[in-house]
Amino acid sequence: MSNSSPPFAIGIDLGTTHCALAFSQSSPDSPEKYSTPEPLEISQVVAPAEVSKKELLPSFLYFAAKAEFPEGSLDLPWSPSAQDVVGTFARSKGATTPARLVTSAKSWLSHAGVDRQGDILPWSAPDGVPKISPVQASARYLSHLRKAWESSHPQNPLNEQEVVLTVPASFDAVARELTLEAAALAGLNPPPRLLEEPQAALYDWVAQSEGKWREQVKVGDRILVVDIGGGTTDFSLISVNEDQGSLQLERIAVGDHILLGGDNMDLALAYTVRARLESEGKSLDDWQTQALVHGCRAGKEALLAENPPASYALVIPGRSSRLIGGSIRTELTLEEVQRVLLGGFFPEVNSDSSPEAPRRLGLKTLGLPYASDAGITRHLAFFVRRALQDKLPTAVLFNGGVTRSPIVQQRLLSLLELWAQAAGEPTPQSLTGTDVELAVSRGAAYYAQACKSGGLRIKSGTAQSHYIGIERAELAVPGIPPRIDAICVAPFGMEEGSEVSLEQSFGLVLGEAVSFRFLASPARRDDIVGTIVAPSELQELAPLETVLEGPPGEVVEVRLHARVTEVGTLDLAAVEESSGRRWKLSFNIRVQ
Repeated sequence: MSNSSPPFAIGIDLGTTHCALAFSQSSPDSPEKYSTPEPLEISQVVAPAEVSKKELLPSFLYFAAKAEFPEGSLDLPWSPSAQDVVGTFARSKGATTPARLVTSAKSWLSHAGVDRQGDILPWSAPDGVPKISPVQASARYLSHLRKAWESSHPQNPLNEQEVVLTVPASFDAVARELTLEAAALAGLNPPPRLLEEPQAALYDWVAQSEGKWREQVKVGDRILVVDIGGGTTDFSLISVNEDQGSLQLERIAVGDHILLGGDNMDLALAYTVRARLESEGKSLDDWQTQALVHGCRAGKEALLAENPPASYALVIPGRSSRLIGGSIRTELTLEEVQRVLLGGFFPEVNSDSSPEAPRRLGLKTLGLPYASDAGITRHLAFFVRRALQDKLPTAVLFNGGVTRSPIVQQRLLSLLELWAQAAGEPTPQSLTGTDVELAVSRGAAYYAQACKSGGLRIKSGTAQSHYIGIERAELAVPGIPPRIDAICVAPFGMEEGSEVSLEQSFGLVLGEAVSFRFLASPARRDDIVGTIVAPSELQELAPLETVLEGPPGEVVEVRLHARVTEVGTLDLAAVEESSGRRWKLSFNIRVQ
């Protein structure tokens, strides 16, 4: 590492409910040595005309109505005359005016059923409320972090540092590309490296152990990372291996993208309170229910903490002109939280359990594709069985705001212990020493410094196997469309900077409208390039409809090439062997 290398290694956690930025600084005398990562205190509006610094930036954007606040009330050092607000005050204000609040932008970013570059948030907002896309909302949070950093470190612009941005392990190729698009809109250029959040949490555990992590695990250990955040639940398995006498870590399995987390729990608690109020003759409309959801979020955090109170006071704003007098006062009790959350989201199940798949109705309201089964423990049992078959994890690392609760941790540890006892295996140990809300950003900063100066790297690569649909050349049968095969173009674990190509040649149609089907699977970890699979066994991604440059109707012989970029995204291309002409087959990021 030269003296001209960036002095800071930066890690950014772009979370569903919170964002964070952590950094470590290289030593002037030994540039290859970095300090232990620490969080940035992020300036944000916490009340009208009041700015404070906090380690977490809530992932909320509030669009203020005209003249709702006195001029200058939402200003930040880098944003005079602000008309909207990100962070703590956006979250608290949105609890009483939810129609103007952008939430869960990260979950929308991964939702293939909407135009993620379209102005759709706040979802279902009435006319007159400004709207932005999930990409733009994510960019707003990243821009706030960038400006907060540069306000604190004016001599070290963020773009001149080594930056790593985290994504859920289960994010597909499209969601990763959109994350980088949001980063570009926020002014992060060159693009930051992408890192899976569970890996970042484990890097933080390594960093916080100050070199003693090797004393806590051994060769053959299987570390389960349980990451339950505001909008998603992520499971990853990392094995402990040996290489030339040294312990090495390798990510061996990633779970499905499960839209299930703290947001679902807030909603479940709100419905519980609303049902109780209705039994008392008090009705709530949709607007008041949304406000109740935000109140239940704060109540959940208080009642799941260590030494919780017996109840948490809730105030639901009225809809009449007498807003104060018309408010409804109630409470969320500790008994309700434990019954609804532990019983509904963390039920005691056997290790052979699977998520329930109830019959779906033909019509449903549009919105996020939340998991149909709220039982996180059933999803966990299915993941462990699919990933390890007849084995169980030997260690557990918790991450995400929901797992901050000792009650939640204990429920999951007790369940894993029961599974281990039934299988005759040792009880999994809990790996401690991290902060479940700061671990991802701190671990990303640790990874950023490892990329520059060397150090422990978790062997990983692509989190899913990727496939493309190929139409069979068969005799036409009236009324029956041609059959489609899915062929693997990028196997699970394909490393950054590597490229593979299929041996088979295909005909590529130029100059006219064509469609490409993309598919993926986090479970098929043994497929190699060229493996043919039935599409029904895979997860469908958004198809690409395009016109490739060339004479209309010309069919050229090509081979498919896949490359994992240095920042962690997947590029697919069709290459004509005779001429070297190359057509990029970009994953579709728009759905009309």
